[in-house]
Amino acid sequence: MLKRFFIFCSGADTKILDSCSPGEQTKYAGIGATVFFTAVMAFIASSYALYTVFDNALTAVLFGLIWGLLIFNLDRFIVSTIKKKNNFRSELVQATPRIILAVIIAIVIAKPLELKIFEKEINRVLLEQKNDMTLANQEQIATQFTPKINALTAEIASLKEQVVVKEAEVNALYSTYITEAEGTAGTGKLGKGPVYAEKRQKHDAELLTLKELKETNAGKIEAAEEAIASLNQENQARINESQPVIDGFDGLMARVNALNKLPLLPSLFIMFLFLAIETSPIIAKLLSSKGAYDLKLEEEENALQTWVSQQIQQRELILKTDAEVNNRVYADIAEEQELYDYKRKKARELMQLQADAFYTKHKQVLG
Repeated sequence: MLKRFFIFCSGADTKILDSCSPGEQTKYAGIGATVFFTAVMAFIASSYALYTVFDNALTAVLFGLIWGLLIFNLDRFIVSTIKKKNNFRSELVQATPRIILAVIIAIVIAKPLELKIFEKEINRVLLEQKNDMTLANQEQIATQFTPKINALTAEIASLKEQVVVKEAEVNALYSTYITEAEGTAGTGKLGKGPVYAEKRQKHDAELLTLKELKETNAGKIEAAEEAIASLNQENQARINESQPVIDGFDGLMARVNALNKLPLLPSLFIMFLFLAIETSPIIAKLLSSKGAYDLKLEEEENALQTWVSQQIQQRELILKTDAEVNNRVYADIAEEQELYDYKRKKARELMQLQADAFYTKHKQVLG
């Protein structure tokens, strides 16, 4: 049963092959098995490739099955249409377009399987690319907010610097009136005299100004810090919105590009393997000698071609003979006096009817 199925897969004529030796049947069963398992590999490869696209197992399997059947039909057609001839060069010319098609099919089948075989390595490459994209995305978004944040930060630093400078001025005034009271500076007189009162008054005025400055700048600093926090939140929100796009960067094209970044040699080995599998039935038929099946198939095709040629020739002879007979029949009839008198009578009646109709019509017109 399995052998019959593989013979069907080879595209061979089972009626002719049944009359051949078991060895001939085994050869075509092997060719059919190669065609079948190539289609199975095409189904697996396309299902995986489509799963990376749709993220749905049922859809991937359904379309993968359709693709596998398509490859099966193409391979079966390619193998079954190669006819063995007595000239190897003629056979090679005949098989060249089919070999090219087989190479294209092998490449299409091999690529998704390469993606599955090197999945871990591809995931590592994709992870590196995602990390680079994440950093680049953060830097790009930051360029929209960094100038504003830096301006606000500089403003806060300036406001704080104003307070520090003012505090230094107040401290200096404090030191001035204290040393004046102690008599260690200024007038050099111990005690709180008029100069001391003047310096103390100036310090107290500046201290009040410092207090007002602290309150004013504190409000400004608080507003600037709130603005910075708002900008940071907006920056993070932009990053969070764009991150899913980066996390989803693992589609079919991304994986193919990641595969191309891996060492070429292992990928080539897999490609050559599928090229060998896909082209093996064609190469086997080219290299094998003309067997009993090929001879019987050629005989049957020649017999059919001869029969068709005979039928065409017979139809041409019948047509030619029928034309000659018709010519003779009508020539004999043309010489008969009875037919001439009959047609003369009918022509006379027709002309009389035409004359009567012409007369009646004009009489109506003239009133």
